[in-house]
Amino acid sequence: MSKHILLTGGTGLVGRKLTELLLDKGYRVSHLSRKPGTHPNITTYLWDVNNGEIDEACIDGVDTIVHLAGAGVADSRWTAKRKEEIIKSRTKSIGLIYKVLKSRDHQVTSVVSASATGYYGDRADQLLNEDSAPGTDFLANCCLQWEHAVDAGESLGLRIVKFRTGVVLDATGGALAKLAGPVKFGFGSPLGNGKQWIPWIHERDVIRMYLYGIENENLTGDYNMVAPNPVTNKQLTKAIAGELHRPLWLPKVPAFALKLILGEMSAVVLNSTKVSAQKIEEMGFKFQYPTLMWALKEIYK
Repeated sequence: MSKHILLTGGTGLVGRKLTELLLDKGYRVSHLSRKPGTHPNITTYLWDVNNGEIDEACIDGVDTIVHLAGAGVADSRWTAKRKEEIIKSRTKSIGLIYKVLKSRDHQVTSVVSASATGYYGDRADQLLNEDSAPGTDFLANCCLQWEHAVDAGESLGLRIVKFRTGVVLDATGGALAKLAGPVKFGFGSPLGNGKQWIPWIHERDVIRMYLYGIENENLTGDYNMVAPNPVTNKQLTKAIAGELHRPLWLPKVPAFALKLILGEMSAVVLNSTKVSAQKIEEMGFKFQYPTLMWALKEIYK
């Protein structure tokens, strides 16, 4: 079993919780970060991806690298500059680590990396698995470049695992807080026609699946990090309203309005991506929250 884990993106929503789980299980954890860390049990190494700078000591004693770093896809409008930043923050960062691995002796055996269900693009009602063709929009192109950069580790003899993550449901932030905000104040409404499929997953299953990828050496390649029961945007919105005991008074927010406000970034909420969890389940992973009802009841308990 791996004992020393190096995380990129360790201070993000998922990274923080994964770090705590790893520490609780007795792992040694290090972070790669732009800023000095404050956690007493974590060694933080500094890097500057844009300038190609990294503390090469970050890999010393490390068995497994977990690559979560990446600029937020929905944090700001998709200008050409922002698109480049989103892609390079994912690809140039892992490339910088591989450059260090090539130049120094090390004991790294595995890389477990995030990807996203944006890989598949807008696919209506088609049920998608890991062998489905990628989409053709910006999100799909980003994921393709991201995964290709991570796969370069295969030439170094590394075990590569990539988790194509859906919408992470978390009580403390992320997509759920943005969806639930209007509902809490009585302004909730499905987006677009509401029929687009949302590949969701409870944050605890996200953390557990990363741990599963770290600890199980028989896992290699791509896996969808989604709950086994996808829902539509309308179903998700209604379920949130039900748990919050709020009515849905407003009509659907039309797609053209979202495109006017968000531009190309409207794909984040309008794309329909119905994704299968069968492959990871066949590898033995058991979901704690396989249905939306169970997930939301836990979050809003």
